[in-house]
Amino acid sequence: MALPTPNLDDRQFQQFVDDAKRFIQQRAPEWTDHNVSDPGITLVEAVAYMTDQLVYRLNRVPDKNYLSFLDLLGVTLFPPSAARADVTFWLSAAQTEPVRLPTGTEVATQRTETQEAVVFTTERDLTVPPCSLRRVLRQENKGSPQDRTSAVLGTTDVPAFAAKPQPGDVLLFGLSAAVPDCAVVLALDSRVDGVGVDPRQPPLAWEARTAAGWEPCDVDEDTTGGLNRAGEVILHVPGGHTLSQLGQHEAGWLRCRVLEPARNQPFYAATPTIRSAAAYTIGGTVRAVHAVEVRDERLGESSGAPGQRMRLGQAPIVADDPPLEVEVAEGGDGGWQTWRIVSDFAASGAADRHLTVDATTGEITFGPSVRQPDGSLRQFGAVPAKGAVVRAARYRAGGGRGGNVSRGRLQVLRSSIPYIARVENREAARGGIDGETVEEAKVRAPIALRAQERAVTSRDYEELARQAAPETARIMCLGAESDTDGEGAVRVLVVPRAVSDPGGRLRFEQLVPEDELLARVTRHLDERRPLGTRLAVGPPYYQGVSVTATLHAYRSVSAQEVRAAALDSLYAYLDPLSGGAEGSGWPFGRPLRAGEIFAALQRVPGVELVDEVELCPADPLTGRRGEPTDRIELTGSALLFPYDHRVRVIGDR
Repeated sequence: MALPTPNLDDRQFQQFVDDAKRFIQQRAPEWTDHNVSDPGITLVEAVAYMTDQLVYRLNRVPDKNYLSFLDLLGVTLFPPSAARADVTFWLSAAQTEPVRLPTGTEVATQRTETQEAVVFTTERDLTVPPCSLRRVLRQENKGSPQDRTSAVLGTTDVPAFAAKPQPGDVLLFGLSAAVPDCAVVLALDSRVDGVGVDPRQPPLAWEARTAAGWEPCDVDEDTTGGLNRAGEVILHVPGGHTLSQLGQHEAGWLRCRVLEPARNQPFYAATPTIRSAAAYTIGGTVRAVHAVEVRDERLGESSGAPGQRMRLGQAPIVADDPPLEVEVAEGGDGGWQTWRIVSDFAASGAADRHLTVDATTGEITFGPSVRQPDGSLRQFGAVPAKGAVVRAARYRAGGGRGGNVSRGRLQVLRSSIPYIARVENREAARGGIDGETVEEAKVRAPIALRAQERAVTSRDYEELARQAAPETARIMCLGAESDTDGEGAVRVLVVPRAVSDPGGRLRFEQLVPEDELLARVTRHLDERRPLGTRLAVGPPYYQGVSVTATLHAYRSVSAQEVRAAALDSLYAYLDPLSGGAEGSGWPFGRPLRAGEIFAALQRVPGVELVDEVELCPADPLTGRRGEPTDRIELTGSALLFPYDHRVRVIGDR
């Protein structure tokens, strides 16, 4: 917590007025009218109001000194973090030439009467090359690939798998070119021969061949019903897709693999067939950041004085590597020299082209000149010559919580790119947080000074993990079980910040932190943990819970509206990020009782009576539900995840 500050004068407006009236009684007894209607009392109240303002300013002096001390200690505000999202650009039709989208292509949300558009820019170039189907191979489980290209391209029915399909059977499609980060359409003509499967959930997995092996593809749409009818399969190919050799054939390989069926999942009774096939690219996906890119911004001319400061035109700055490229025109030839960004000037010599940048305010500072004990001056970092032009060659400004848009919100292409029909973000943007406030810095500073960049206590681990990944929603440090993890083990649980879909529902995959996030936290803590401490960083265990409830609604309200409101209340109360009694997320390890659900549902407008509530543990991945109970226990490293609630509303009892 922040250090307590003294109250130098605790008197307020009314006390000043009362003191003045008592003084008037002593010094001017002939003044007997002390009502507010008296002009003299009006003057007294005016003076008391101004004195109250002076006292308020006086009591702010300790806060100012406290902030000055923090500044001397080098405590600065954390800048906001920018949200990022994978944006898919869909072509209007298959093209015969590559379509290139340069770095800095802008996409945005729809602008409304009350909300400005949220702008994202792409972080790298994207090329969408044309492709066609070159080879079709069939490989039975543990068998050799068999070339079926001529039969498929000749419109002959070809079995996709073995006569009786087995897990491990694959159908391979060889593309004429590698299509990393692209959306590929496989147009297939099939007959309904693969009977027995559920066309909405076929036991198939689509994968792409990369340098690291086979990696899964996201299936955007499958209208073939598991290869059982004519239709299209739209696949999002991973970024490592490359041309590779398979048998005697080189191509960009995609494959459809038969999976082991899950429990109660229908399976193929016979193999489906492929009569004809074609392939082409229809789009591409690239990472975009909630920021605007600025290039070649002139900052001014150097005064030649040490420690001079200049400010960028836009702030805050998005954290890149480097976050800012600053160039100075030196010499008569007008050449531009790049200056390097450093955290401080402690190791900078007088000739080093170094500068510091405050990402929050956009202020850059050149090296200062410091007087030494012997009276001499020492220059830390070079200073541009007088009259030299300083410019920001490149930086990106933006960030904040406003960039955490839900999936499907990025729909507007602001840059002019030919052949692009539409854009969309298939997943919600994540990672955007607002900059640190002064009050938050005042709370953080004593903790940081106590920890001294060393992780000893649980609080130290949590604060250092937040420094490494400020975009996370929740972080919890626990002592690991000695029986399973050994002595001296520490577990750090990371819950990523997620944006719910329209309707306020979170999907399970949104709560799984990315590998890059976990690696960043692990690397940061590993450098600061005590020797001999074993560190494990990962997500918590999510215990799914499904609520089945029966409600009675008042006759004057719609049962359908009550049911929708009751579902919203359940999902909100059990939300791992914003649920619980305090609205800060369901507490780690806290059990759930049926009585709490009774209370939450009874508060829903229109509910007359909560008749029955059952809690069922559920698996969010498989959808399996356990036996009904009135209490769900959680371990210390577990969180609740609301899944598939069922509410029945009776309108007239």
